[in-house]
Amino acid sequence: MSGKRKGLGRATVHDVAKLAGVSSITVSRYFKQPGIVSQGLRDRIADAVARLDYLPNHAAGGLASTHGRIVAMVIPNISGPIFANTIQSFSDELNRHGYQLLLASSSFSIEKEESAVRAFLGWSPAALVLTSQYHSEETERLIAKANMPIVETWDYVPARNPLQVGFSHVEVGRQSVAYLHGKGYERIAFVQNSMVGDLSALDRRDGYIAQMTENGLKPWVFVPTQADPFEAGRQAINALLLRPQPAEAIIFANDNLAAGGMLAGTRAGMSFPGDCAIFGFGNYAFAELLLPSLTTIRPPAREIGEIAALRILQALGDIPVEGAVPHLNLLDCELIVRESA
Repeated sequence: MSGKRKGLGRATVHDVAKLAGVSSITVSRYFKQPGIVSQGLRDRIADAVARLDYLPNHAAGGLASTHGRIVAMVIPNISGPIFANTIQSFSDELNRHGYQLLLASSSFSIEKEESAVRAFLGWSPAALVLTSQYHSEETERLIAKANMPIVETWDYVPARNPLQVGFSHVEVGRQSVAYLHGKGYERIAFVQNSMVGDLSALDRRDGYIAQMTENGLKPWVFVPTQADPFEAGRQAINALLLRPQPAEAIIFANDNLAAGGMLAGTRAGMSFPGDCAIFGFGNYAFAELLLPSLTTIRPPAREIGEIAALRILQALGDIPVEGAVPHLNLLDCELIVRESA
């Protein structure tokens, strides 16, 4: 039993109600006011939803005239400075062609991303944009079945489908080691992100390990237990420098961690790069204002947003595809050399 309407291929609320053995009103309450539906009925409805691949059609409830001009995007951290330029440039490009952006934050959680994707698909957006290549199995299934343009940003793995616009995090890790080793540093440590779920940072770690190994150096990875990035940075400085053979250089997974480490070290009487070179990622606005200013890598955040929007507009037929160069979806990061390394 498919439970889907002939012709449209999409299950309805009535199909869910019939399979669950409840009324359509109860199914509606399950989505809008789940607290007033008993646990037993919620379980039956959830099972029917999963079996039918049901997606609530929010557009039918009031956006039917406008949902075709909406593009949905899921970002790991809306408030984080690293994604701000991507969001802004993406939105600006869409607006120029009459589209509006619908935005959600996953907080680096693949479960929250899955929930956002399911909700967004219920609105029937014109296109969907995700961040990185890492998703839950259910999200992978949903986007594989979605009949709309799908773009993954902030990552680039050519073998994947959907289309990706971004860069190689593994190469960023390699580039960081190559720069520091080229300056004569050998005891080079890597500090992972204190934010659980940042899997792209683990790709940079893997690139660091690979380059260290190729250079005949021993990888040295520190995993903070503090969630706050400034506290995690302080913890890393204490663990990596207050020992008989301290690190000569530290690559932090992002600029927040690097700033926390530098500030804590400075308060403890350390100097950078005198006692240790410090290297970040992200080129946050404060990076050049620190004392010393922070050597880091600038990801192509604005360019990612612009090109992702162009690829979607091309797929939707709003701009021509003639002359489009697919390999331009692979972008370069920029090494920003300052005082700390």
